Amino acid sequence: MISEIQAGTLINHRYLINGLIGQGGFGRTYLAFDKHRFDEACVLKEFVPATTQGNIFNKSKELFEREAKVLSQLKHPQIPKFLAFIVDGQRLFIVQEYIDGKTYSQIFQERLTRTGKPFSESEVKTWLQGILPILEYIHLHKIIHRDISLDNIMLPNNKTQPVLIDFGIVKQKLTQFFSTSNLNQENNFNNSHSSFQGSVVGKIGYSPPEQLRLGQCYPSSDIYALGVCAIVLLTGRMPYLLMDESLNWRWQCYTKVSQFFANILDKMLSEKASDRFQFANEIILEINNQNKSTQSLLNVFQRQSKQPNTNSFKQNSEAPTQLHPQAPISLNREFLEDFQQQLTSFVGPFASVLVQDTLEKSPHLAVDEFIEIISNQIPNKQRAKIFRDRIKVLLESASERFNSSIPSQQSNENNPAMTNPAFLNHCRQQLTSFVGPVANIIIEDTLAKHPSLTPKQLVETLVSEIPSEQRAREFKENINKYIVCT
Repeated sequence: MISEIQAGTLINHRYLINGLIGQGGFGRTYLAFDKHRFDEACVLKEFVPATTQGNIFNKSKELFEREAKVLSQLKHPQIPKFLAFIVDGQRLFIVQEYIDGKTYSQIFQERLTRTGKPFSESEVKTWLQGILPILEYIHLHKIIHRDISLDNIMLPNNKTQPVLIDFGIVKQKLTQFFSTSNLNQENNFNNSHSSFQGSVVGKIGYSPPEQLRLGQCYPSSDIYALGVCAIVLLTGRMPYLLMDESLNWRWQCYTKVSQFFANILDKMLSEKASDRFQFANEIILEINNQNKSTQSLLNVFQRQSKQPNTNSFKQNSEAPTQLHPQAPISLNREFLEDFQQQLTSFVGPFASVLVQDTLEKSPHLAVDEFIEIISNQIPNKQRAKIFRDRIKVLLESASERFNSSIPSQQSNENNPAMTNPAFLNHCRQQLTSFVGPVANIIIEDTLAKHPSLTPKQLVETLVSEIPSEQRAREFKENINKYIVCT
């Protein structure tokens, strides 16, 4: 077995070893300084062959170099830069950018120690929106990470976006090579839809069944592991505590999330690879579709109807009584959440960064000023105008509904359903339990085409969207009971 490299050792006449920062079953990770780049910090990942026997070492070197070239093709701001591939005597190294920060495993433990509370649904959604584009990128490049866990996702210091580290691709290929006596038995990595068999690389609890049992990996294998990360953050419990005796996931009893988000996570965690989302972009689209909902705006105006002074803005923990264009944007917390969701569909996961940075610099911006500043951050002028117009239309239509709904908050059969946010919210919740997350889209499309529908007319329309006659009848009965009670 090749021994650990001591601090002060110079590798390849260039990289000065500072110390060991990680060790696994197949190699070691060192912090080093690049003497050719003014002592810039970098990471040397050493992969230790099981033997230094000539023909086996030469074959492992060839395979190692081939897979290192695959990693060198990755150019993404949330993936450490590949800097070099090194052979130093009997040692094999990959040199990568050093990420100065904390893993989400560390952040998670520190948060539990400090507050005793896990992450919220909103926080985990934002976190996923920061990581899913990385998976989409690597999968498009026919690379599967194979080792996603909270230990391999980092938050760099003074940054807001996560970074994905420690790809398992080289480890997978080399363990596969060393586990067979036939040096000619290699799998073709160049087909993104095929599976990749070999010895197990990944973490128990995070890696999916096909990877742990058979050594097979698909893009959906990474999606499964990311889903495990999400439920750990949501519940504050390790994976093995979220499974029953039959190894089925039982995580929802430890946290409270929307049914929409629970459905997404459950699909990510499906035991069969074919039942999961197959690509990261599918999850991004699901979340963005929900973000189109104006429910959070409707909730603001629902509360406004219960307050006599609709023009005052009180600085307290509640949302302001009215979204006036000159009101401080920082007082409108629910509007900010909806605003950020809309912005995500235009600029992706960096929406949260734009919103947070703008608020930190100018927390007392008026609503219209805030909209204008953020709109100017969208590179494409045409898309910026579409975004600006969409937000302003939302504000205007919400204000109109607020003004017209004050006298008639009950589910009067002669009033348009759009004037009763409580009724719409109940419809949305009920329909979701019958048809899943597309409920939001169905209701929005129906109201967009027929904004004057009464509650009963809306119910009849929604009933027709439920395929099963029996379940459609149950849905109608549930809604009618609500109408009677109100």
